[in-house]
Amino acid sequence: MAENKPVTTLKGQPVVYMLRCRDDSLYTGWTNDFAQRLAAHASGKGGKYTRSRLPVKPVYLEIAADRSAALRREAAIKRMAPAAKRALISSGSNVLDSFRSALNDLI
Repeated sequence: MAENKPVTTLKGQPVVYMLRCRDDSLYTGWTNDFAQRLAAHASGKGGKYTRSRLPVKPVYLEIAADRSAALRREAAIKRMAPAAKRALISSGSNVLDSFRSALNDLI
């Protein structure tokens, strides 16, 4: 049986994330390279929704087991009411702070 090792880097790791946009809306997405995706959003090349709402700030990060799990979780979060999303941001499942130092120049 494979041993579960703690995640120390986000490159290659599927994650679900939320960004707070300039208009205070929340954008939810998934990626397997969070630093690269965050840089793309910040430069205006990350997606149509965020492009017109710059600047964006990461407010939530959740590690997924695999791509399929990330896609399912992204869809579930997108269906949540705004109040539920805000609660999720302040919950224990938000691991963004654990990676702040690694993403220092992007956050």
